[in-house]
Amino acid sequence: MRKTMLLGIVLVTIFITGCTQETQNKLGRAIVNWTGTNGVLEIVSGGKIIKRFMKIDKLSTAYGTSDNRPRPYRYGYGYIDMNLDGILQKEEKKRKVYFEIGAYDHYIFYENPK
Repeated sequence: MRKTMLLGIVLVTIFITGCTQETQNKLGRAIVNWTGTNGVLEIVSGGKIIKRFMKIDKLSTAYGTSDNRPRPYRYGYGYIDMNLDGILQKEEKKRKVYFEIGAYDHYIFYENPK
């Protein structure tokens, strides 16, 4: 059992070290996408937070349908923190929403430390 487990670890290590940096990054993103995160997105205007989305698992870059080129916005799903207190209230947890962020929007995305 231990030998099989050790062999598996060695093979995975060899596979990952043989990959290019871009492939390693894609693998890392896939693992994060699979495990999920507890992300918070804050949209800032005039030095103040004007909108906050919580419990975001990932932000994705949009790609064109016909040309498969990246679009100048990102999107995701999360819950709106209506009163901007950093705590999702019972009524805020009722509905997950879709959102988009433009390339020129000022925002901060981070994993919620709570």
